[in-house]
Amino acid sequence: MADKTGTSRGGAAAPIAATPAAIRNVVLVGPPGSGKTTLVEAMLVAAGVLARAGCIADGSTVCDYDDAELRQQRSVGVACASLAHNGVKVNLIDTPGYADFVGELRAGLRAADCALFVIAANEDVDDATAALWQECSRVAMPRAVVVTKLDHARADFPARLSAAQEVFGDTVLPLYLPAPAQGAGLIDLLAAEPLGPGPEQQRGALIEAIIEESEDESLLDRYLGGEQIESEVLAADLERAVARGSFFPVIPACSGTGIGVPELLEVITTGFPAPPEHLLPEVFNPNGVARTGLSCDPDGPLLAEVVRTTSDPYLGRVSLVRVFSGTIKPDSGIHVSGHCAGFFGDGTGRCDHDEDDRIGTLAFPLGRQQRPATVVMAGDICTIGRLSHAETGDTLSGKDEPLVCKPWSLPDPLLPVAVIPHAKTDEDKLAVGLARLAAEDPSLRIERNPETHQTVLWCMGEAHSGIVLDALAHRYAVSVDTVALRVALRETFATKAKGHGRHVKQSGGHGQYAICDIEVEPMTQGAGFEFVDRVVGGAVPRQFIPSVEKGIRAQMERGLTGDAGGGYPVVDIRVTLTDGKAHSVDSSDFAFQMAGAAALRDAATNGAVRLLEPIDDVTVLIPDELVGAVMGDLSARRARVLGTDKVGTDRTCVKAEVPQTELIRYAVDLRSLTHGAGSFTRGFARYEPLSESAAAHTASTA
Repeated sequence: MADKTGTSRGGAAAPIAATPAAIRNVVLVGPPGSGKTTLVEAMLVAAGVLARAGCIADGSTVCDYDDAELRQQRSVGVACASLAHNGVKVNLIDTPGYADFVGELRAGLRAADCALFVIAANEDVDDATAALWQECSRVAMPRAVVVTKLDHARADFPARLSAAQEVFGDTVLPLYLPAPAQGAGLIDLLAAEPLGPGPEQQRGALIEAIIEESEDESLLDRYLGGEQIESEVLAADLERAVARGSFFPVIPACSGTGIGVPELLEVITTGFPAPPEHLLPEVFNPNGVARTGLSCDPDGPLLAEVVRTTSDPYLGRVSLVRVFSGTIKPDSGIHVSGHCAGFFGDGTGRCDHDEDDRIGTLAFPLGRQQRPATVVMAGDICTIGRLSHAETGDTLSGKDEPLVCKPWSLPDPLLPVAVIPHAKTDEDKLAVGLARLAAEDPSLRIERNPETHQTVLWCMGEAHSGIVLDALAHRYAVSVDTVALRVALRETFATKAKGHGRHVKQSGGHGQYAICDIEVEPMTQGAGFEFVDRVVGGAVPRQFIPSVEKGIRAQMERGLTGDAGGGYPVVDIRVTLTDGKAHSVDSSDFAFQMAGAAALRDAATNGAVRLLEPIDDVTVLIPDELVGAVMGDLSARRARVLGTDKVGTDRTCVKAEVPQTELIRYAVDLRSLTHGAGSFTRGFARYEPLSESAAAHTASTA
């Protein structure tokens, strides 16, 4: 039974690879509900790691299905489990299917050397899966397609095969077909025995595709001459084509009955490449100089990467790590480098850091369980406990040669959620909880807006924000309330105005005396602030003129339209100091600062003050058939559509300028409008005058 640390005291021991060549790191990707997790469990059962799906041999569970939070986390986080088949260690990396968790998905891709695309026999291939296929194509990642749920009432393998070929390409071909009788197993298309008309046709197409990918040019002549090509030759050429990512086999499988699972394990262990055949990520030293010459060598310099970080109530912080080079041993010293901002800019919200640390508990994961490890070599995946400085995406290297991997790229989180502590006692706990969540999840950006004084969680979508808020409540015992997001507006003068500032007080001893007169006029957009001194005759002594400017600048920061001047920052004005009065004893720097601020407030009552709202440049990428709906929605958001561009054969890029106040929930609304097929990017453009109707709405909701 598993103890409280999550380490198995019984059950199957973790498989150990003799060399990196005897390891396969496989990531499972696909839409939610496609059956990825149950397929992983079916392979673990087939390999003898689990006695049945969901359970270890001694009866303890991989995941606690009775706990709602853990059940939810199980569906959104990267999970890893390993098995042994034909003398090969297979690390299976299960990824979430929901679009909100693209960060977890890309972490899984980084940790793997090959991918299984899992599609259900009763569902079509969605746009997100098609886009991910193209992403894998760009890096030539070897792939196979698994069609699951053959026992579903609406299962249609031929239709799913046809859909996969249409979306993924004509080099996606089946190695096996489901037998006509349900539950009768699979038909091997490379088998020597006769197969019947339908399968023979599929067999011919498969052989022709293998020969076309073969490096032996004589095979085509032999085949066209009617010669029977040996199945061993075909199998060897097939394995090479799969390993180099130019051919993609399709395997039907049923997790419930186990049909197709042994065949899938054969494809993984014989057709997929080992870690030494996979390119390492780009590597640099902490100063940004490229480090070349590294390979998947257990005796080489240490290079590993944290692909996921979790917090365990008993183990503390647990890091899931892919080792690219070198060897990791318990209690050894390492260097931790996090340079996300250095590669992608400060907009990531993550600060660069370099610290030394020490390896704690070393283990091989099996779901939530940890199976102790004495050493982990290059090419393998493990968990490390109590790495106090490491965050998701960080690089682990030797203290004698610090290195940093270029992190995987992530789309910007575009759904802002403003939160406040529910009670005073939650304030400190909120800061701690958010810091730990940020270390775990690089797709979460935490902003403490200095203008609106709000804490804003930038999330990938509603499901992502729900997970974050749930983690705060249940893992870190922090109660928070979500509040309306405030957009930082600006103020400016629409007309010229004059202002009189007077700060005169007498309270015994030295008093306070300062009077100044100013003229304010609007400037062009983006011009900033200009202060002009036109005082004559020494009405305001020279030493106090900078004090007037300082007071005006301070009032500009506080704003003009709110109570006691508590509005939005003032921009794009020219202030001219025209006159004033001073006292030989009572005038001071402070008094003229106060008089300058009062003069600007007075000018605001004499002239027209206008609110400005931030405008973003927005680019929306959508299927062609949704252009009308998306442009209509943008128009309803007060957008200025700038134009459209054709992208590929079936997509359109719409460019527009949209007020930030209209983009608060656009990430959710666009996904709903396009059924998940649309995406967008945004960037600040400028401030523009806010319309009277929009200003009235802003005032009513402020």
